[in-house]
Amino acid sequence: MKAAVVRDAVDGYVDIIDKELRPLEFGEALVDVEYCGLCHTDLHVTSGDYGAFPGRVIGHEGVGIVSKLGEGVTALKVGDRVSIAWFFGGCGHCEYCLTGRETFCRNVRNAGFTVDGAMAQQVIVDANYAVKVPEGLDPVEATSLTCAGVTMYKALKTGGVKPGQWVSVVGAGGLGNLAVQYAKHVFGAHVVVVDGNEDKLGAAKECGADIILNRHDGNIAQKIQELTGGVHTAQVTAVNAQAFTDAVDSLRPDGRLVAVALPTGNMELNIGKTVLDGIQVAGSLVGTRQDLAETFQFGAEGKVKPIVHTRKLSEVNDIIDEMKAGKIVGREVVDMSLS
Repeated sequence: MKAAVVRDAVDGYVDIIDKELRPLEFGEALVDVEYCGLCHTDLHVTSGDYGAFPGRVIGHEGVGIVSKLGEGVTALKVGDRVSIAWFFGGCGHCEYCLTGRETFCRNVRNAGFTVDGAMAQQVIVDANYAVKVPEGLDPVEATSLTCAGVTMYKALKTGGVKPGQWVSVVGAGGLGNLAVQYAKHVFGAHVVVVDGNEDKLGAAKECGADIILNRHDGNIAQKIQELTGGVHTAQVTAVNAQAFTDAVDSLRPDGRLVAVALPTGNMELNIGKTVLDGIQVAGSLVGTRQDLAETFQFGAEGKVKPIVHTRKLSEVNDIIDEMKAGKIVGREVVDMSLS
């Protein structure tokens, strides 16, 4: 089979190779991958930012059809359409796995990082952790919901968003446009979007944003305070440290900043504002299997519609360059039938 793997040099790109899979083990299933999106986290993996994994198959926004079952599999059947997500599996018995916080399992496995991922024509999955894609949900669109969608759905939950509140989405890329849709159409919130790219801001407006602001115009926090009285929660998906500082300053008292993006460096917090305004800061990491099932269902109901474009497997390095240059609106999704 064809697969996109981290180069031996771990230089930020992939090689497309022929790879042979091992036999299935107990509890595993073989999935014929239909589509796999490329996420910013894949760029971190190809660059070795979280450790060098040469030869690793990247990809954690995968969707495909179960074609073979290993011994002991009861959760899936041949023909099921399933997802291959960043949360590939946990231990199943630690305090986090047993209390609905399984993504924090200390023995977590992550697709395309600690185990081979979905940017391949076939992938082996743990059958207990491959969430089914509901009928009525376009599999191309499902790829984005498998990572970006569930990430922002969970982040909005973490932010405690309530109907009628103001939410800021800082960064209008693949995560941001889905954050807008979930905030508007699932949580019933009003949304401010901040980005430096006019095309992305235009897409955010089409997705339902009430206010769009170009960060290059300056004084973003002040403008948000003037227009909204301060947001109740700020969702930061932009990969730069200044975005976090501006987001904190845009909050109203008792507001909550939810950190989603992973820029290098540290976040600055004004101690006076944090204490006197009761500001809360929370990190949000993808979502559980239940979060993903809910995320998919809202997609199947038409409440959210990812912005997706299909590409060939041979174009993965081109997509990486386009992502680095900030040229992509929405998500680029590799059609595994097109090599």
